[in-house]
Amino acid sequence: MTTASIARPTGVLVTAVIGLVVTGGIALSGLLGKGGAAFNTTSDGIFWGLPIVTYDYFLLTSTGLAMVASIALLAGARDFAALAKRCVWLALAALIGGVAVLALELGHPVRALWAIPLNAQAASPLFWKVLFVAAYLVLLLVLFARLSRPGWTLASVRGTAIATLAAALGVTMLAGLVYGTMTMRPFWSSADVPMAFLVESLLGGIAFTIFFTYLAYGFDPDAMPPQLKALLASPMPAIFAVAILAQGLFVGTRAITGLYANAEGLQVWQDIVGGALFHLELWVGLALPLVLMLMQGTRRPGGIQVLAAALVMVSLFLSRYEYIIGGQRVPLFKGSWAPDLLLYQPSLTEWMLLLMAIFLMGLVYALGERALALSAEPKERAA
Repeated sequence: MTTASIARPTGVLVTAVIGLVVTGGIALSGLLGKGGAAFNTTSDGIFWGLPIVTYDYFLLTSTGLAMVASIALLAGARDFAALAKRCVWLALAALIGGVAVLALELGHPVRALWAIPLNAQAASPLFWKVLFVAAYLVLLLVLFARLSRPGWTLASVRGTAIATLAAALGVTMLAGLVYGTMTMRPFWSSADVPMAFLVESLLGGIAFTIFFTYLAYGFDPDAMPPQLKALLASPMPAIFAVAILAQGLFVGTRAITGLYANAEGLQVWQDIVGGALFHLELWVGLALPLVLMLMQGTRRPGGIQVLAAALVMVSLFLSRYEYIIGGQRVPLFKGSWAPDLLLYQPSLTEWMLLLMAIFLMGLVYALGERALALSAEPKERAA
């Protein structure tokens, strides 16, 4: 096992601690002073604002990382398996960041923990989502514990990896069903939403894997073990490109369908496609990284891979924002008090919650990188 070249992320740790204290303090100050009024949501129809966007983004990032780790372990390819432990820890870090924001958005998170399961609303995807998230968290912890054992082998973690993959898939698909089954919101309601969430989750998992693997080695490919360097130079860019293409097709075809549809609730697509965020998401966040990962001269350099991963990470957040907020901009009940399209701008408290989640994930990651040997490889490699 090669760990001598691992960078100690002191800068990440210090930045994350300072950022978490500042952003968390500002967010808590707003929530304690204003309560729910600290959010710029409205009673006209925009009930889920930036905190829900943040939660969903980090949740799907977490499940994507868990899927990458589980598939790497189950594939039996030792080069890919070397990424697993870091991916599992990152999945835990992303889940912590997202759930922390959700807890502050809910106002009574402890009540939700017992009320949703005990209400037993089995017909609701949200009921099953909560149960799957709980099981998913437990399985992540168990898998990480097994990967932390000295001399672990691919065979020894196979069963836990299968269960973790199933839980991650369940959480992702149920997150899609929460939106896809809302027939009163035509912008959301569709049978393909769970599959779109799956593609988005996998793409996020791959992008975060590439970015944080390079970060772990100080963005210096020469500091990596030869096998890991070769993995990132050859198969990973091709896998990344396929995932980017799939996400781009979902984004593009969904927009085209929305523009040509005449159903009430889909007219918001005219406004979305006419805005800068959509084109930033599509052309800068997806098309540019796709070209970079397809061209022979740009797909191998580490700096370009990191840039492509960062652009995709931002694009996925913009996609989540446009999807969740856009789906609420057409009022459910129109009247003289509601315009054709509702407007929404996140408040300072909401922005601080987003930054708090980023810094919290960074803090958890940095602590793991310093103390938990996240580059641990299976015994087959060490032999």
